[in-house]
Amino acid sequence: MRPTPLLLIGAGGFARETVELVRAVNREAPTWDLLGMLDDDPGKHGTYVHGVPILGPCTVARKRGDARLAACVASPEDPLRRLRLVARLELPPERYATLLHPRATIADSASVGPGSVLHANTVLTADVRLGAHVAAMPSVVLTHDDVVGDGVTFGAGALVSGGVTIESGAYIGAGALLRERLAVGSGATVGMGSVVAGSVTKREIWHGSPARSVETVDRLKAIP
Repeated sequence: MRPTPLLLIGAGGFARETVELVRAVNREAPTWDLLGMLDDDPGKHGTYVHGVPILGPCTVARKRGDARLAACVASPEDPLRRLRLVARLELPPERYATLLHPRATIADSASVGPGSVLHANTVLTADVRLGAHVAAMPSVVLTHDDVVGDGVTFGAGALVSGGVTIESGAYIGAGALLRERLAVGSGATVGMGSVVAGSVTKREIWHGSPARSVETVDRLKAIP
């Protein structure tokens, strides 16, 4: 079978890491034909990232019906950014690739939604449910009965105990620890290294050990 054409949307750090993920997959078996990246910064068009061309703006994805897509943008200061991008493109779920690093461990009882990207050493232990367009950086661990909404981002080394619900567009920072059976609201941000022992309200920013609410995402975005 010929490799499937693939476009990455975004050309920042997340996208560069995903280039390496795709290459790791292809070393195991020739699965993806990485055509290029798409980015709305015109200054990047025609340049290359790790040998991969930046072909044009994100809207090029609509014209390349032959290619599968992965939205590779993320920001703790704007945790809903990836979901807004996907909504703007208005493409069906089947256009999106699910990219799993060969060293990710996905239980048979787990499910992963379209457009999700799981990097090396990510672990889904049992009965974990991930929505669409979830991003997990290396060494993220999600344990039994976790439910993760669309567009959630996990920084490297985040550890989530069992029975946790994380709603759409939340951002869990690198090295964060989440206690069992709590909830993280839509668009909320948990800072890197935070220890979360209570539920996080929608669009709040929590930091510390134990973590507490320190700001709102809306206020942070309003600061010049």
